[in-house]
Amino acid sequence: MSSTKAPPAVQEKSAPTDEEVEEELCLLDLEDADSLLLHVKDLISQHLDEFPEDQVDDDAARYAAKMTKASITDGTRDGHLRIIKHYITFHLRRNKKWDAQRVDDKTPHDITAFITQKCGPVEQGFEGRKYSTAVSTRAALTMWYKNIRPNESLTEWRLDSVSNTWRGLPTRSRQVSQFMVGLEKTKAKSGEVSSSARALALEDIHRLHNYCLDSTLTLAQKRGGIIRYTAYLLAWLMLLRIDEVIKLRFENFEKIPGERKFVDISLNTRKQNQTGLLHSWRLHANDSDPVICPVRAFILLASLYGPEIRKSGPLFLHVTAQGAVMQSQPLTASVLSRSLSRDLQGLGYASWALYGTHSFRRGGCQYRIKVKRWSADMVAAWGGWSQVEAVTMFRYFYSPNDNHEYMHDYDRNY
Repeated sequence: MSSTKAPPAVQEKSAPTDEEVEEELCLLDLEDADSLLLHVKDLISQHLDEFPEDQVDDDAARYAAKMTKASITDGTRDGHLRIIKHYITFHLRRNKKWDAQRVDDKTPHDITAFITQKCGPVEQGFEGRKYSTAVSTRAALTMWYKNIRPNESLTEWRLDSVSNTWRGLPTRSRQVSQFMVGLEKTKAKSGEVSSSARALALEDIHRLHNYCLDSTLTLAQKRGGIIRYTAYLLAWLMLLRIDEVIKLRFENFEKIPGERKFVDISLNTRKQNQTGLLHSWRLHANDSDPVICPVRAFILLASLYGPEIRKSGPLFLHVTAQGAVMQSQPLTASVLSRSLSRDLQGLGYASWALYGTHSFRRGGCQYRIKVKRWSADMVAAWGGWSQVEAVTMFRYFYSPNDNHEYMHDYDRNY
């Protein structure tokens, strides 16, 4: 008499711990900081009156002015310099032996102490500035530490166990990220609006399509527009940041001869998934809204590249002013980010600076939830997010910068 083994019990995944959620919030903080760097000059200019030039002229202020002038010679960074001078002066007045060029385990605390002075509550003796002042200050100090240690990594903060020295940028430390997350929550509780990147909605994508592929453009302009818009559309449909979409390669696409109903795209790894597991998307043709149809976008891109472009390597390529496609020059995240800013300005968006590298992911999430009526778990699976990331992805569904102009219709019953 044979016996059948029962299938192994499926182990339920435990809920994310507080520590895991906190870690994810710190990662999101760093992503937000990166996305705002493109427009940080405009952000800083909005807060310069909070860092006056006519501060008390003492030894500390004179030393700070001399130090910043010697270390940063870029004349377009005057706003950064004013914040940096205030930072150095603040610490020298507290401790005459404080070294502005010292970078060690105490440096993250130096950064948060200064931001606390600017943004802490007035009733506790601080200046009570907004969270956006903290963001501007952090960006300016990132520039300071990049300039005094130009050979350091820009993406990490870690202790080198061999040399026992701290490597990378202190503004990217866990301590600074935790502080910024806590400060943002505190400011939000008091009613302050967040400075997170604004979402690109469906109507924004339609406008970008019409702008990039306008019939009045020159041939060279239209060729560049095809590449830009295809990148915009994929980032929006696949919930990618700009720095992720430009990494797509020809090899990521599975081409089925004669198939025009869908396109399969597979990635070996993503920033959020370091396990090497495959994540894939199937993008279907959209006959009801051809503007956001990925198949039509790929047909346009294929027509542009023609047989001359080798179908391997980076998918998005640089187009010269004369309209030549340069396979040896892939499109970069910074170029595409600047292009997005120019396109939005060209469309007349007064709030163009609110859009950043996360705007496509935020907008794509909101489109899936609000227009396509997907559930939250469908969006998490589509984005390839872990359970921890899914806990924090509400940030993508909602931002205080999004959709408030439509609130008068929210309770409409007809």
